[in-house]
Parts: sequence; C-alpha cells; structure tokens
Amino acid sequence: MMFKDRKDAGKKLADRLGQEQWERPAVFAIPRGGVPIGCEIARKLHAPLDLIIPRKLPIPYNPEAGFGAVAPDGTVVLNEELVVQLGLEKPHIDSIVMAVLDEVQRRIREYQLGPPLDPKGRTIIIVDDGLASGYTMIAAVRALKKKGPRKVVVAVPCSPRTSVERLEEEADEVICLTVQEGGAFAVASYYEKFPDLTDGEVLADLGTCTLTTSKS
Repeated sequence: MMFKDRKDAGKKLADRLGQEQWERPAVFAIPRGGVPIGCEIARKLHAPLDLIIPRKLPIPYNPEAGFGAVAPDGTVVLNEELVVQLGLEKPHIDSIVMAVLDEVQRRIREYQLGPPLDPKGRTIIIVDDGLASGYTMIAAVRALKKKGPRKVVVAVPCSPRTSVERLEEEADEVICLTVQEGGAFAVASYYEKFPDLTDGEVLADLGTCTLTTSKS
C-alpha cells in the first residue's frame, strides 16, 4: 500500500482503527511526522489527542542513524547488539542521552497546547508515520505504560516485519497497514510526498485538530 502523504496515510489508518470498538480511546502522536496521522485518527475515533515525544539516540559519527531512543521521562531503550558493535561506553551513552533530552524538553515546551492527557485507565493508541528500527516507539510504549493505561495499541502505516515483531513484545496490539517482509526499508519509500515537517506545521496541525477533539 502506497500513501499520497501523511494525511492520506492517517485517513487510511483511521478507517482501519474505526472498524473496532475501543474503550475510552486516546491518541498519542509522535512528532513530527506522527502528528498529521494522529489528527486524522483522533477525529475518526472522536478521541482526545496528545503527544509523546521520544527521540532516537544518534550514532556519534552517523547522526541520521540511531542506537536506541529516550522518552521524556528518561526511559532509555538501547539496541544492545549495536551498542557493543559501536564500542559505546556508559559515560558516552549518558552524555548523548542528556543532550537528546534537552531537545525533547524543547519540543515539549514548543508543542504543549494545554495540560497533558492522563492515560490512566484508557486505551491509548500511539501513532507515527512509520517504524524503522522501532526503538523510538518502544521508548514511547514503555514510558506510557508506567502511567497505567488499560491497553496500549501501536498503529502505523508501514513497517518492516522485524520492527512489528519487536513492538508486539511491548504493546498489547500492533496495527500496521503495510508490512515489508524483507530487504532494505525506508519509511519515505511508502509515500509519494514525504517532506520534512517544521515546528510551525506541527503546531498548525495541532491547532486545527484540537478544535475538534477534547482532552476529556
């Protein structure tokens, strides 16, 4: 399945989620790319929308790639095999984590439009525009699980099979519209248009979406 853009992917994913009954659903989107998708799902399910902002831990000499991720509460998830291969020691990892957390806090300040949504007792649906290694999503799942949700669902438009299986060990349910069975994977390859989003575009989406959803 190919998607025109993130909005199209969000509508298709929302249609799939709309086929089921969810008890007290709440949508948590991972910015930036997960926000337009989360907005479509929140509208479809008449569910409140909030953000969860984990970030990958960049490999020092290849910052586009990561060796794990960290969530806003400091939950760290590491690709242990890769950490060994890279020869990263704990002090170096800790310094990278602290630097990434600074960016996480900046984004929280930039994006937060109101009081955070309490996931306790809810079915929470965590969304992004796709999974790569899946470690960023794992960090989000583990952080939100600490807050007592009824059920944790991961929903994405596309993912490699290995990442779906990785998340199935963490979440109660994983919904993915297109699962790639093998070969090199890139989220962007499943979209006709996949531009980098700015903070301003994210805020515009959030402003439009919160007009039709409530954090009740």
